[in-house]
Amino acid sequence: MVEDCLICKIIAGEIPSYTLYEDKEIKVFLDIYPMTKGHSLVVPKKHFEDIFDVPETHMNFTKKIPEVANKLKKITGATGMNIIQNNGRDAGQILNHIHFHLVPRFPEDGLNFIPFKSELTEETAKELVEMYNK
Repeated sequence: MVEDCLICKIIAGEIPSYTLYEDKEIKVFLDIYPMTKGHSLVVPKKHFEDIFDVPETHMNFTKKIPEVANKLKKITGATGMNIIQNNGRDAGQILNHIHFHLVPRFPEDGLNFIPFKSELTEETAKELVEMYNK
């Protein structure tokens, strides 16, 4: 546990939460500021700041996400589900403990996660592929 981590404090029971699911690796609880009914967070119990901090051998906690998302979809009557995971402040990460948002979606719920897009140029694509494979 990291002492100043809000999510670690929730996992430790120091801060109350509405827990939907918990096992030895993860805790799933309702977001206190939900975007939609049932908006939940899936968090590993072991502290990792973000995806860049998690060794591949510790990614097992993600295996439960489909099961939890399916059950959440069923109990809320959602017609869809966004699974959102932000890494770093510039990507919208507010809490410094890796977590996945499960956001049940409903017709006309008012949420729009489709950002502006630009077209990939061949020059940029080749440059990125070359740099990645160095």
